[in-house]
Amino acid sequence: MKYVPAEKRSKSARRELASSRRGSWNGVSPVSRTEPNPRAYDRLREKRLARKETEE
Repeated sequence: MKYVPAEKRSKSARRELASSRRGSWNGVSPVSRTEPNPRAYDRLREKRLARKETEE
């Protein structure tokens, strides 16, 4: 069987090739995640702290 480069394949063949090369994320979102900066101003954190102080 002769090798045909991906650029020269039909659109459906390219899609099939690309999907076969892609792996499964197994339920994990591929969106990159960032750690929140603990020193940055966080309005929600401030609200939580304010509520906690009034409860005590």
